Amino acid sequence: MNYRFPKEEKLKSKKCIELLFSEGSSVSKFPLKLIYTATSLPKDVPVQAGVSVTKRRFKKAVTRNRIKRLMREAYRLHKNDVFNTISTSYAFMFLYIGKQEPTFEEIEKSMIRLLQKFLERTATENTPLK
Repeated sequence: MNYRFPKEEKLKSKKCIELLFSEGSSVSKFPLKLIYTATSLPKDVPVQAGVSVTKRRFKKAVTRNRIKRLMREAYRLHKNDVFNTISTSYAFMFLYIGKQEPTFEEIEKSMIRLLQKFLERTATENTPLK
């Protein structure tokens, strides 16, 4: 299993990010929210992911960067669950919607449940209606 989070898997395209926020679907598991959309990615990867923490709630960049680091680490450890079950490519944006600075355990539990909700949602979207 590959637990890396290489440059090719990081979401940096402005067009793709704008598409996410305008047409993307979302799932939420407090304190995280995932916005996703099926898209064709320029690199040969199943998912490109980005993280974001609002400046309105966390004024200090040090705090925002720490939360983003925790979110990236939790995603990195559990991304194989998603990679092994999806067939199309997706763009992800993880948002932190909590008000207090979290611990890694809180972020990790929320990330696991969030990815499970995503897989459940995409499984129901991809099944043909009878």
